[in-house]
Parts: sequence; C-alpha cells; structure tokens
Amino acid sequence: MEHLQLQLGEVSLHVVAAGQGPAVIMLHGFPEFWYSWRLQIPALAAAGLRAIAPDMRGYNLSDKPYGLSEYALDKLVADVANLIEQQARGRAFVVGHDWGGVVAWRLAALRPDLVRKLAVLNAPHPAAYRRVLGNNPLQWLRSSYILLFQIPWLAEWIIRAGDFWLIERAFKRQASPAAFSAADIERYKAALRQPEALTSALNYYRAAFWHSRPLFGPPQIISVPTLLIWGERDLYLSNQLTRGLNRWVSDLRIARLPTASHWVQNDSPEAVNNLLIDFFAEAILNQATDQQVTR
Repeated sequence: MEHLQLQLGEVSLHVVAAGQGPAVIMLHGFPEFWYSWRLQIPALAAAGLRAIAPDMRGYNLSDKPYGLSEYALDKLVADVANLIEQQARGRAFVVGHDWGGVVAWRLAALRPDLVRKLAVLNAPHPAAYRRVLGNNPLQWLRSSYILLFQIPWLAEWIIRAGDFWLIERAFKRQASPAAFSAADIERYKAALRQPEALTSALNYYRAAFWHSRPLFGPPQIISVPTLLIWGERDLYLSNQLTRGLNRWVSDLRIARLPTASHWVQNDSPEAVNNLLIDFFAEAILNQATDQQVTR
C-alpha cells in the first residue's frame, strides 16, 4: 500500500492507495480512519481497481482545521471532489460507510458528474433518516448519542475515559468476535489520540446540528447507479431506513447482510468485497479489454 500526503484545496489529507485501474474512493466513518478499509483495499486492487482511502478531514494524519464551520458537510464533500479531480481524472467509483456514506450521498447529489457509481454501507439517505426519526421513537433512542456529542469538552472527556473504553465497546458490542483484534482497536485509539483528532471527529456531528440545511433541507435526489449494503444487526440504525428509497434514488440495488452489524465491512469482508467488485465489474472488464487492445 502507498501512503500519500495530498494537498487538496485548503487541507492536506493523508491517503492510502493500492492497485492500478479505475479509481475507487473509500470514505470511512466515525470513529475510524483509512484503516477501516484494510480488508477491502487489497481485494479491490487485486480485482483491477485503484483503491484510494483517505483519512477524512480531521482524522488521524490529515489536517484538523479549527472551527465548527470547517466540518460542515459541504466542506467534506469539497475535499472528496478535489480528491477525485486530482487522483481519478475527474471521475471515480465512491464507497462510503457511516459518516463517509453521508458524505457520499451528498457528493452524488451535488456532483453526479464525478461519481461513476455509488456504494453506501450502513449510512442512511438523509430523507429516509428524517422520515424514520419522525415515526420511529426507537430510532431517536438509537441516535441519542448524537446529543451527547454536541456538548464540548464533556463529550471528549467521556469518550477518552478508561482509555477510550466507549470506543472499544462500540466496536466489540455488536461486531462478530473475529471482526476486530486487540491490535485493530489499539490502532483506532491511537488515531483518536492524535492532537485535536477527537474534537475534529465530533465536530462532524456538531456541524451537522448547527449547519443542518444539507441534511434537513430539500431531499437529495441520486441519479447515479447506487448499491446500498446494509448490515441488519446495526444497533444505531433501524432497518426501516432501507425502505422506500426509490423515491430519492432512481437506480438502486440493496444487498442485506442479516448477520452483519454496523461495522459491516469488518463483520463480512468477503461478502462486501464480492458485492463491490461485482458492482464495479463492467469498468474492470473494460479496463482489461483496453489493456489487451493496446498490447
């Protein structure tokens, strides 16, 4: 794997990449970093794709700008757009999990010209999230941690307590026993120990609350081919969030993984890898054909 430090507009992002071929941009969620794709990057590279996984703005080895507005959703989208334009010749497959999925939904709505295909893992379409919050009290309970995250200093103190015990519990509580080793969890903790990293990660939630129009404004219509991969044992997100999406996503396929949790790509890496490779297969085949023709 290649480790790169890329200047993308106003921020420098640390990026891990592998393989040659059509680009796949892989966006992690909270409280992760590029490492959450460690089981996907080699598989996609071996299939003939260029897997590119950034540490998102504020995470791990990427820049951590000061101020809540620096983590507004459209700033995060602009980072990914700049990455695609610089590293993928202006068009890429985009994969997002959790917060990375939220960014991916928004990118596909605003800049469909940059997105060849969209794959989202356990991240709700904003319109579906609003709908389910309005009629499912259990989803309010599942999302209650977001209210804690709004409180400066207190949220950071609670999360750091006991050597990031809550982070370890979040991974272990619902994932399969084999999904995260002790060494894996230590890497996630180490990333959050980077100066200002935890506050920057929490600022995603805080900025979403105070700069909410992208999430709670008019519904985002997705026109690019879309694959939603959903672990059905998610403790944070109701399976109701996968219903009725055709209202906002014109070309949609849903793959449900009944035994996978919110950490779906860690629980079921082989299934996720196969789904992604199959979804991107046409571009892989075209790339191989072009290489044969030019020999």
